[in-house]
Amino acid sequence: MTHAAPVSPVDRAGLRQRIDKALTEFLAGQRAWMAGVDDALAPLAEAIEAFVLGGGKRLRPAFAYWGFRGAGGVDTDQVVTALAALEFVQASALIHDDLMDRSDTRRGEPAVHRRFAARHRASGWGGDADGFGDAAAILLGDLSLVWSDELLHSAGLDPRTVARARPVFDAMRTEVTVGQYLDVLTQVTGDTSVERAGKVARYKSAKYTVERPLLLGAALADASAEVRAAYSAYGLPLGEAFQLRDDVLGVFGDPAQTGKPAGDDLREGKRTYLVAAALETTDGAGRELLLGGLGDPGLDEAGVTQLRELIDGSGALARTEQRIGVLTDTALAALAAVDLDTEARQALVDLAIAATRRAD
Repeated sequence: MTHAAPVSPVDRAGLRQRIDKALTEFLAGQRAWMAGVDDALAPLAEAIEAFVLGGGKRLRPAFAYWGFRGAGGVDTDQVVTALAALEFVQASALIHDDLMDRSDTRRGEPAVHRRFAARHRASGWGGDADGFGDAAAILLGDLSLVWSDELLHSAGLDPRTVARARPVFDAMRTEVTVGQYLDVLTQVTGDTSVERAGKVARYKSAKYTVERPLLLGAALADASAEVRAAYSAYGLPLGEAFQLRDDVLGVFGDPAQTGKPAGDDLREGKRTYLVAAALETTDGAGRELLLGGLGDPGLDEAGVTQLRELIDGSGALARTEQRIGVLTDTALAALAAVDLDTEARQALVDLAIAATRRAD
């Protein structure tokens, strides 16, 4: 029950292929509609297709799907299509996040705002290229959020079923937006507390990565209150563990696997649990060094290495890894305490392991 399966839970039931098929068909329809408006919209269609279809772990639809199945839901292509809408919520969040962080890359490719700034320069257009790139990214992120709604409602589910899921879908999108604001606010106020880092992680990532997708699947299946409570008890700690793994990878990850430059979270000034834990335990000189490098866009490789060593030496990395383990165990215990479909339960166990032990 606690060993990762040879076949990823994202791939069981043909899930990844079915999600990709639903996204491909939906995007083809949107491209055709935009072509009828103006040929100039073709680069917009190409950019969102490249972003959504060119990568992504499909974890959120997977949590939602196995949450649906665990609650007794009957598999249909319409359900999978509806849950694929979560990938547009994710696209919106990432496009906007990269813009706010001034990130250069995403999944090894230019971030959307950089992609459109480069297009502006290559075309020799007037005005500010970076400003154009920023505007395009804002609009493309907004468009992705609009399309998440459209795909959910056009998937072919009974309107009463969609109505049950609607409050969860709305709450999720609100939570990730306010969580993102808290993240931005924390960077400028310099709040380095572990408590604030935990709250940012919970709302910016944890709830919309695991808990809300699970509850979305539960709502589609008309799950009992007991199952919904168990999903929250599993989803919240697991979502936090997922974000903590993300924080570790943002500092210590291999760029070849993460698709982002090493130490990007340090250059962006992220006040993560990892950083907060280091600041809590390091001495005055260490705090000064860490705070001096945090948020410095010009931090070079040597500087990143120095801060990595400081964070590791403070015990913060070990503390974060320990917390990931505790949170994952808490999540799995909650899952074991409720009656679920056997296959779905195992898939959710395997998803927990995949989400917290990943290297990308």
